[in-house]
Amino acid sequence: MPELRRLRYFLAVAEELNFTRAAARLRIAQPALSRQVRELEKELGVRLLERTTQSTALTEAGRLLRDRGRELCAQADLLWRDMRSFAAGAEGGLTLGYSASTGYGTAPALLAHLAEHHPGLTVTTRLLPTGEIVAGVADGTLDAGLVRCPPPLPHLVRTLLRLERQGVLTHDRHPLAGQDEVEVAALAGERVLMHAREANPGHYDAITAVFERAGINPELRHRQLFDAAHTPVARGSAVSVVGESALPGLPGGLTWRPLHPPAALEIHLLTRGDAGRPGVGHLLRAAAETSRAHGWLRAPA
Repeated sequence: MPELRRLRYFLAVAEELNFTRAAARLRIAQPALSRQVRELEKELGVRLLERTTQSTALTEAGRLLRDRGRELCAQADLLWRDMRSFAAGAEGGLTLGYSASTGYGTAPALLAHLAEHHPGLTVTTRLLPTGEIVAGVADGTLDAGLVRCPPPLPHLVRTLLRLERQGVLTHDRHPLAGQDEVEVAALAGERVLMHAREANPGHYDAITAVFERAGINPELRHRQLFDAAHTPVARGSAVSVVGESALPGLPGGLTWRPLHPPAALEIHLLTRGDAGRPGVGHLLRAAAETSRAHGWLRAPA
């Protein structure tokens, strides 16, 4: 198949019908241009130009190649631009899974940064349980995932994005609501609302480890996987340990107080070892920039 470079040389001559002007336009020497056109004719096995000392004219084959060649070169140019943009992450897209807990503040901040700095990158988001996010990143149905306390898996890369301070969520009239901070030990006699361990073993174990360090064993009550109204807490039948990012979206009648001693849970960005789509590189950089801008990796004092 002839090189596109030689086709472009021919097209310049076909448009100018003058080797001198075509050579000046291409910024090459006229003898080199003449040689390349002859080589193209040799490769194709047809005469493309009728040349005399006075004029240059297209043959029937030359007119066909001019018309079809313009379209071919235009499509090639578009393809190269698209591929360079895709490699740079400026075009194309990626799919990001996030859990309900990261959807309060972490995921929105990251997506806002991407929208501002990489407007050509299309990000499809999916709200999923932690287990489905981990499985989706592993099998390639997701390019990345935001989760709390993910398990260490050899085929996934965990990028620490945030250390989120934890606090106690209570009804406004609960005695703990009047304190500036809640001692972990004060939860000993409380019914604490938590998801079942199988929903996110890492998160469950991290919370229960906070209780164990304080030497307490509160009554644990399983909650619905997603309950934005925090119904049992609103009814006054339980309290809950939640991250501070949930504060802006809390329903009326609820109060959040930070734990003491301070406790923080890890939020990670999960990707595959090969980084998946080129846009994942932009996502990782955006995650680092967003984390720095918000001070997410500062340990709570």
